[in-house]
Amino acid sequence: MTGGEQRTLPVPDGLAGERVDAAIARMFGLSRTRAADLIAQGHVLIDGLAVGKSDRVVPGSLLEVTVPSLVDPLEIVPEVVEGIGIIHDDDAIVVIDKPVGVAVHPSPGWTGPTVVGHLAGAGFRIATSGASERQGIVQRLDVGTSGVMVIAKSEHAYSVLKDAFRQRTVDKTYHALVQGHPDPLEGTIDAPIGRHPKADYKFAVMADGRASVTHYETLEAHRFASLLEVHLETGRTHQIRVHMSALKHPCVGDLTYGADPSLARRVGLERQWLHAVRLGFEHPDTGEQVSYESPYPDDLAHALEVIRGAH
Repeated sequence: MTGGEQRTLPVPDGLAGERVDAAIARMFGLSRTRAADLIAQGHVLIDGLAVGKSDRVVPGSLLEVTVPSLVDPLEIVPEVVEGIGIIHDDDAIVVIDKPVGVAVHPSPGWTGPTVVGHLAGAGFRIATSGASERQGIVQRLDVGTSGVMVIAKSEHAYSVLKDAFRQRTVDKTYHALVQGHPDPLEGTIDAPIGRHPKADYKFAVMADGRASVTHYETLEAHRFASLLEVHLETGRTHQIRVHMSALKHPCVGDLTYGADPSLARRVGLERQWLHAVRLGFEHPDTGEQVSYESPYPDDLAHALEVIRGAH
């Protein structure tokens, strides 16, 4: 073991009464199994004391987690990941359907599966531009967000797509199930986003943040929640989650950004209801406009059905 990353965070109010393994999984983007392993190995302390995985957390108590780095954290480990679907593949690009619980590329403290690791394990040759652990990566999706994304396979595709994302000519369409009913039913959120001043794992609307623009429209309005179609003009980390939370309509299940834990339990969600449904752009080789889609995964489809049936 080559050391590890230690993080200390106060338990947020939204996780009151949750099991320790569930709380850690939510706060750090780990799987429940990985969280349970860390607890069993004594890498988790609450207010300085060791805990069991089924202990309950109390808001405000200090959670210390040490994530050991078993390998060089930025080394790509070729490993085929179950659940990653290939939507399209040619000489220039590969378009995938990313499941929840998979990071796009390795990063310090993340030892779970990655998209680049999967592609290496499945024999895909990816563009060498960019930092070695992020080769071919022109966009990102959070670990807890599923859906369609594109990876560049050639140097030419990498530079063309990178530029398209920078110039905001890519159509990035998400569906989000948010609590309550946004007013107005459709609109634009233009509010800068920066790192949260008190919690390094989250972001917030900040006066000195980076420009961030989100367009939304309501597709369905139900008693407890609304299904929105969201178009991103910019692509900040956690952008939709932060903007919806700032409107007081967080994504259902997004406890990090103030969602109601009892509603999350009621619909059976262990993550935020947010899915990248469509990605449209000019193909880097042919120049034609292409568009790729991803259906809702089972957990999101189930939660939406519960909401549709709730009276």
